[in-house]
Amino acid sequence: MAKLKYTFKTDTLFKMLFVRHRELLKRLVAALLDIRFESIGNLEITNSEMSPEIIGGKFCRLDISMEVDGQLVNLEIQVRNEGDYPERVLFHWSRLYSSALPAGEDYLKLPRTVVISIIDFNLFDGTEFHSEFRPLEVTRGELLSDKMSLHFFELRKLPTEIDPENMLHLWLSLFRAETEEAITKIKAMEVPVMEQAISAYDRIAKDPEFQELARQREISLHNEASALRHARDQERKIWQGVVAKKGTE
Repeated sequence: MAKLKYTFKTDTLFKMLFVRHRELLKRLVAALLDIRFESIGNLEITNSEMSPEIIGGKFCRLDISMEVDGQLVNLEIQVRNEGDYPERVLFHWSRLYSSALPAGEDYLKLPRTVVISIIDFNLFDGTEFHSEFRPLEVTRGELLSDKMSLHFFELRKLPTEIDPENMLHLWLSLFRAETEEAITKIKAMEVPVMEQAISAYDRIAKDPEFQELARQREISLHNEASALRHARDQERKIWQGVVAKKGTE
């Protein structure tokens, strides 16, 4: 069972694929938000850049931000649980939402802002692979506003058997796939959209431009991990020093 060198979860491949293939992105968004593909009139990516400078930047996020029929929609892949993901999503949502209001404009003009996270770890206690959060009154369940929507798709909770009639299952199965066998199994279902997505994936995985960006991204992630580890070590040493000092007083 051959492991894939790059998967749909590889953030450089994910972004390059869906920036280059807007029609596939539109179909993915329709499946994730459970809306009809035909109902999406306008989808515009607002952060399509993938320069080496961006890839090599500290703590770079390779998400896709879009304007979809007047809504702000942000889509991100996250493969590691660093312990603060819900807070990170809230922070990112708040920045997107607040920055959408030009100076002097009425608050009512703030757009509905949706953050979608496809995550390769278990985050919540429930067995459902999809969770959506909105601001609700805790007793009555009354919705405060429909302008916040946070979606989480936990790949490890996805059913093992793929339903070829369920586009959401099919898309998430592509993101979950780690081996050539898993990709081949989805392709054998002969669903045209999946065949198009896999064909686009194959082309990008062999693209020298992508491979160089992926190499630079890997170096950047190693540097990021080293910086975080160093910061934790320094924090631990400072704390140990404080405890030792108190013990001598």
